[in-house]
Amino acid sequence: MKICSFLPAATRMIYDMGLQEYLYGVTFECPSEALLQKPKIVRCMLEGKDYSSAEIDAIFSASKAQGKSLYYVDETLLQQIEPDIIFTQDVCDVCQIDSACTSAAIARLHKKPLLISLTPKSLDDVYQTAVTIAAAIGEEKAACTYLAGLTRRTDAILKQLYKNRIPLKRVSFLEWIDPVYNCGHWIPYQIAQAGGIDMLSNPAGYSVVIPWEKIMRYDPIIIIIAPCGFSTKRAIAELHLLMKKEGWQQLQAVQNKRVYVLDFDLFTQPSAGTLVSGIELLAALFHPTVFTVPAQVQHKYRNAFDEMPEAVAVL
Repeated sequence: MKICSFLPAATRMIYDMGLQEYLYGVTFECPSEALLQKPKIVRCMLEGKDYSSAEIDAIFSASKAQGKSLYYVDETLLQQIEPDIIFTQDVCDVCQIDSACTSAAIARLHKKPLLISLTPKSLDDVYQTAVTIAAAIGEEKAACTYLAGLTRRTDAILKQLYKNRIPLKRVSFLEWIDPVYNCGHWIPYQIAQAGGIDMLSNPAGYSVVIPWEKIMRYDPIIIIIAPCGFSTKRAIAELHLLMKKEGWQQLQAVQNKRVYVLDFDLFTQPSAGTLVSGIELLAALFHPTVFTVPAQVQHKYRNAFDEMPEAVAVL
């Protein structure tokens, strides 16, 4: 059986479940080991470009308004592979190629593959996508083993929260900086399982632009910044946009120096394993007296005040 993954999160889970022998094509944003071993089928017109948050938002908004996609498929390569299954998505047509674009590409193939769209909304939905992927390949047992290990990790966090009777921390998680977006889909569930609550979030729904005044009124005690598609280094480069906002100095999170910048792939890339690692990191940031940051994600976060001395100077 030959499969192609047009979704980095699906590719990540395929590797995590040890099913990469079935994988014959990926996207330009898939995990590094996949890019080294598998041909890139899906590309993006912005690939390799260095745009600001505002520019990226404007480009994608204009493209969507015109009914165009910035993603494209190497149809010649896809024709050569002749996959049996293609995994795609309909969660967000900004972040990745969607089913409509994929369907247009495969319509011209001699051999028509089965198109499976993965559309998780909640954390449980993400777990179910692992089962969907493995079952389609005929390796459902691999998903059961994979998810059992992840469940043990999240259960350990919940047991500690219950044992210590820890109150929820009031959090604000930002999925974009300019303009400011709240968090949606599975991220509010990650926050909850880590012992926090984000009352400005949109569980199982899309992230949306949120007025800065709303954040000021909410006054979170912890701010998490993880722009979609941005590494920690890339996000830190735009922190000054938040620091310039009126009332930044008055926020409790700023006064207590609890503003953290995290890599996007622990949150906005919905593979079950990376999301659980994200939960573990959040738990350590929310409740540092109970949890420690796991070694494997130490490089995935920074305290904004360690990276931006001027953030302290404004106080």
